[in-house]
Amino acid sequence: MEAVSRRVPEEARAPFKEPLGRDLREEELTVIDKKSKMITVGDVVSLTVVKHGIVPDLSVYDGMTEREEMTEFAALVKDKGWEETVVRNEAGTITAELVAAVRNALDGKKEIIRVEGEEDLAVLPCILLSPEGTNIIYGWPGRGMKLIVTDEGVREKARRLMEMTEELE
Repeated sequence: MEAVSRRVPEEARAPFKEPLGRDLREEELTVIDKKSKMITVGDVVSLTVVKHGIVPDLSVYDGMTEREEMTEFAALVKDKGWEETVVRNEAGTITAELVAAVRNALDGKKEIIRVEGEEDLAVLPCILLSPEGTNIIYGWPGRGMKLIVTDEGVREKARRLMEMTEELE
């Protein structure tokens, strides 16, 4: 996946509103394969996973939940002194900066990416750049958590969604 900034055009938004993966109940967190890489996308999901004693390989969050400021995960990151990479990413976009941060995070140590703007589409570069069998947990507003286990099928869906986006100048 090339690090080019992309935007979802207004007329192509509907497919992006369809969830990828399956519903994940909180109690299932105790039985998820801990040997596989794990990525969390979203404040509440990241906080929930950490509260279950699981440290994701990558957490992507923006300090907001359903457009309301959500500070508990942000406060946890600060209190624990965890290092984070800060990137800008506006709603409806996937910036080159975000893609590069995800790629760098998956190449190395456990990482936290704080997005200034919106992290909702971060799940796409996470799917496309993570190794086969990675558990990606993300929040679905009003519906709870979703789990994606990366494989060629879900990567193909993510590639099709990316093809619907347009490159930004």
